[in-house]
Amino acid sequence: MKSISTITVASDLPAALEPLRELAYNLRWTWRRQTVELFKLLDAKAFADSGQNPIAMLPLVSAGRLAEAARDESFLARMRAEVGDLHTYLDSDRWFQRTVPDTGTAGVASTPAIAYFSMEFGISPTLPIYSGGLGILAGDHLKSASDLGVPLVAIGLLYQWGYFSQSLDREGWQQENYKHNDTEKLPVEPVLGADGEQLTVSLTLPGQREVAVAIWCAQVGRIPLLLLDTDLEVNDADAREITDRLYGGDHEHRILQEIVLGIGGVRAVAAYSEATSFPAPQVFHLNEGHAGFSGLERVGQLMARGASFAEAVAEVRAGTVFTTHTPVPAGIDRFGAEQLRQYLDADASGTSRLIPSLPVEAALALGIENGTDIFNMAHLGFRIAQRSNGVAKLHGAVSRGMFQELYPGFDVPEVPIGSVTNGVHRRTWTSDAMDDLYKKAMGDVDISSMSDWSALASLTDHDLGEARAALRADLVTMARAHVKESWLRRGADEAELAWTDHILDPEVLTIGFARRVSTYKRLTLMLQDPERLKRILLDPDRPVQIVIAGKSHPADLPGKEFLQQMVRFADQHGVRHRIAFLPDYDIRMAEVLIAGSDVWLNNPIRPEEASGTSGMKAVLNGGLTFSISDGWWDEMKDDEFGWTIPTAQVDDLAERDRTEAEALYEILENSIVPLFYERDARGLQRGWMTKVRSSLVKVGPQIVAARMVRDYVTDLYLPAARAAGAFSADPALAGEFTSWKTQVSEVWPKVSVTDVRLDGARGDTVPSGAEVTLSADVQQAGLRDADVLVEAVIGPVDADGEITDGQLIPLHRAEDGRWVARFALANPGTVGYTVRVTPQHPVLASRAELGLVTTA
Repeated sequence: MKSISTITVASDLPAALEPLRELAYNLRWTWRRQTVELFKLLDAKAFADSGQNPIAMLPLVSAGRLAEAARDESFLARMRAEVGDLHTYLDSDRWFQRTVPDTGTAGVASTPAIAYFSMEFGISPTLPIYSGGLGILAGDHLKSASDLGVPLVAIGLLYQWGYFSQSLDREGWQQENYKHNDTEKLPVEPVLGADGEQLTVSLTLPGQREVAVAIWCAQVGRIPLLLLDTDLEVNDADAREITDRLYGGDHEHRILQEIVLGIGGVRAVAAYSEATSFPAPQVFHLNEGHAGFSGLERVGQLMARGASFAEAVAEVRAGTVFTTHTPVPAGIDRFGAEQLRQYLDADASGTSRLIPSLPVEAALALGIENGTDIFNMAHLGFRIAQRSNGVAKLHGAVSRGMFQELYPGFDVPEVPIGSVTNGVHRRTWTSDAMDDLYKKAMGDVDISSMSDWSALASLTDHDLGEARAALRADLVTMARAHVKESWLRRGADEAELAWTDHILDPEVLTIGFARRVSTYKRLTLMLQDPERLKRILLDPDRPVQIVIAGKSHPADLPGKEFLQQMVRFADQHGVRHRIAFLPDYDIRMAEVLIAGSDVWLNNPIRPEEASGTSGMKAVLNGGLTFSISDGWWDEMKDDEFGWTIPTAQVDDLAERDRTEAEALYEILENSIVPLFYERDARGLQRGWMTKVRSSLVKVGPQIVAARMVRDYVTDLYLPAARAAGAFSADPALAGEFTSWKTQVSEVWPKVSVTDVRLDGARGDTVPSGAEVTLSADVQQAGLRDADVLVEAVIGPVDADGEITDGQLIPLHRAEDGRWVARFALANPGTVGYTVRVTPQHPVLASRAELGLVTTA
């Protein structure tokens, strides 16, 4: 009989169990095992059926079970203990409170707050607003900021559909499927204003079209994550779709999303601070260029209070940090300037209607690529932020080369783009089995805050081998289930899938490879010689198995073709028990796949991997690294705890791939496989576990997100807070600095360096270690000595006479009016030298900021 309608039957939570709701709505449970175990104790089946989502789970628990738990003193005691632990975690002083002085200096507030903007946040599958590495990094940033007590508020978008779930068709072609996000089942709550209504902010789009943006909050430990939502009844149909999907739509759609994130985000943070006790942020951290419009909004707000455009830009720059995540120009958002003119919507005076008081053309100039009509969001990020960084040391160096044009006259090493190497949140990504070993060796402490992990060297081969075997078995079990489910969705009959119950082997060397499938990550490098790969996989005495996962962007056809090629290889009858592709890679799958892999493979095109963090997660679980020297591995690689695939120095791309694939096979066959299968008389992997211990002890402390966030705080956030505080403390500073910049720029063409002399040399030779005196006349065009930095640049010269790896030695004004420095040249060899002048001012963070330099 057909139903005429449906209703949902849900259980009400008894008053005695109401604290469970508080635990469910704070995402700290995602990295606290005891809270997860509490929910499982309540009803393990409901927890599993809800997708391990405590909020969706609670209504699924039967009324009888809830009543039973409400009378169970043992259960109630555990619940109260968890709530008490959460309150202690939220209220106690942590690293930040113990490290940053309570009283401000140089205008810094006692608790300088940070606003962190990102297009995606990967915290938990229960909050599906992420696609891959950028989001996972942002999620780990929030978790670690919470653990450290950093006063940070995050801003993102609440997508109606999120990112796609992945399946395959019969031919192995990726299929995208979207599931609607029901806010009733998400760990989000509306942010309420004084009137008890959900807070909203508004944006004015062209044609005086008002768009309302609702503010939701996901609580990530101590960190409020504000999520912006345009799916409101008061908005028209087009406006409601702005926050529909992550990375969906065309350029127009992307611009609208970035307007909501950046401009709406700044307004949302102000509304949130006014409605709560959260302090107004002094520092604004842009995680990629997507939030660049936040800087323009802040400029407009300052101009509305009377600042000039130049003054406002100077003040906004002082408190802004920009992180770039791509070493590939194609990965940067670039829009036609005319598109942005339409959205900034100038009135008759040239002022934006979207951002009142902002002059449209001056604002556009902050992002325009030189000599083009293209607006580059990365250029905007660098020009609106005084402090910027890449996400690994190599990526910082690559970024300095990519964006040198923004700092004319300065050599690549002096481009003011630093680096903070990414890290991963240890408690999230360490499996229970390995976490137990950490506790056994180091006690029940959060070792993320420790720089010395040498106690892990005490872990025995037996303990490590037992844990690794259990994790590998978990991966095999999961992979079998996923492969079978995938084939069923591809149209296979269950009767023909008995083979899926026997794929992979928990005793076999297991290699993991999982990441976004794009061309530069080279998923199919291992297929350069498929027959050789088959021989490696099928070796009767020392077999190898590979587990692969990853999604390709819906519009990335080459990436999809790579994926299909790999799936078809894995489908082959002769190898399908040794290589498996697992569709729909997400956080939950990653936790098992990464932990269960003995070796984590990463073979991107160097240097196109900005950082990469999946390999870091493998390290925390006793996995070993097998990688191209790129991203984070470039700065940490060592044969003691991993293997490095040599980079081919050839121009022909096909030859490069062939050569590097050959090296991959060679290392795998002759180094990795023999070491894994080498056993002593007791069956223990002595050599392998020695390598694992070295990796844990030496790499582990460097790759945790706690180290990363501490670096951001000390190297970027606090200096930015001091700079921003200086403007707040001295209202005249912006005007004075702007006048100074104008004066310097006007007279700089007249600044010159002449009559450079090197005294102490014997002809063209200086004895090693002997002191010399370098002096020069500097025509300062009316600038004070305090306005200029005069330096000697000394170093080896290349074939073109350019100084490489130059040493900078400051000169000082002598009594005779010349600028002088006295120093010794210790290293033998030919060196070149010159003298240069750059502007200097207390507000400047880098000598290259103004792009002004004069050399002899």
